[in-house]
Amino acid sequence: MRFNQRLLAMVLSISLLILFYLTVHPEKINAIGVVNISTQQNFTSSSLKPHMPVSFEDLRKIIPQDVAYWNRLFYSIVTNTEKNDNPSRREYPWSACREENHEVLRINVHDFDSYPPLFQTYVKGMNCRSPPILINQLKKCNNHTFLLFAIKSSPANFERRQAVRETWGRDGVYLNGRRVRTVFFLGNYQPDDPNLGALLSFEAKHFGDILQWDFHDSLLNLTLKMDMFLQWTVKYCPLVSFVFSGDDDVFVNTDGLIQYLESLDSSQGSHLYVGQVLGLASPIRDPRSKYYIPPTFYSGSYPEYTGGGGFVISGELMQSLSFVSKLFPLFPIDDVYMGLCMKALGITPKKHDGFQTFDVKKQDRGNVCVHKQHLLIHQRSPRETEVMWKNIHNPLVTC
Repeated sequence: MRFNQRLLAMVLSISLLILFYLTVHPEKINAIGVVNISTQQNFTSSSLKPHMPVSFEDLRKIIPQDVAYWNRLFYSIVTNTEKNDNPSRREYPWSACREENHEVLRINVHDFDSYPPLFQTYVKGMNCRSPPILINQLKKCNNHTFLLFAIKSSPANFERRQAVRETWGRDGVYLNGRRVRTVFFLGNYQPDDPNLGALLSFEAKHFGDILQWDFHDSLLNLTLKMDMFLQWTVKYCPLVSFVFSGDDDVFVNTDGLIQYLESLDSSQGSHLYVGQVLGLASPIRDPRSKYYIPPTFYSGSYPEYTGGGGFVISGELMQSLSFVSKLFPLFPIDDVYMGLCMKALGITPKKHDGFQTFDVKKQDRGNVCVHKQHLLIHQRSPRETEVMWKNIHNPLVTC
């Protein structure tokens, strides 16, 4: 009974938040946005070609060729790619994909039954790459976009999305005529969660920024969400100059980020992968950790990568990344996976101290000047985001 009451409270809260916003902002009711409900369309494109050469030499140095399951899949792809000028991956129909993978796993992963249940579920679906799209925005990038905010969100996170829309992720024209667009990438709610389909369709229609696919929205499916983000951007926002990928609970200094991107020369701007860089990382082997990786699934270390809370990549890299992502087996940690794909393209992550994906010092959390001097800080509540956004734009602030 308590559980059902909590679910009902969540649905009512989201409904009231949306209705309250539209009451206060009636001009948003006719906001542009196209909702396309389709269970047939996906973003797989066998004709994609990388703009940049793909090389496996650097990855070979950190990924041993041994019996770990992901490693075996990787080296099978390496062999196929080096023998074939137009490599491809077999794709099962989405509806039957998990069932067909289950028998494959029993044969290839001898201790599969010892994996935590959530990890078992992930591995069963890790080769399922074509979820149906439920909500699309076909005309989001009709005009040239300087910066696309591609934000990972979940169906129930309306309050976070609204804080982003009202602050750093506001669609519009910024400094020097730079156009900024924002889209939120969502999976579907879990079977035991309240059905938010009607509310999401309503939200998508009025704000024009919701993208949703029919896969379970979970931590381990963030990599699938990233894959969908790459495929969607290549297809629907091909001329974007820069793409920010981040969470819906970060604080971004949009003006500062635009100024930084404008300061780059053409060579820097075309091969950019910037954020807070994590180096010399290895898989976590503690089964109690949400980032646990079983030794029989993956062995070796991780490449350098940027923290997934927020990073920026060049629009010119998107097609090559899309190609590599469709080639590689998915990995359960999305920012590590991005690092693997970038490594295959010979792109080294660029460190920038303005990206604080693990937050700033505790005593600086309320410091306006600290937020004004950084480009990204993670994590912030919707209320904290709204207050700090107002404060950093206060003309009375001197930093």
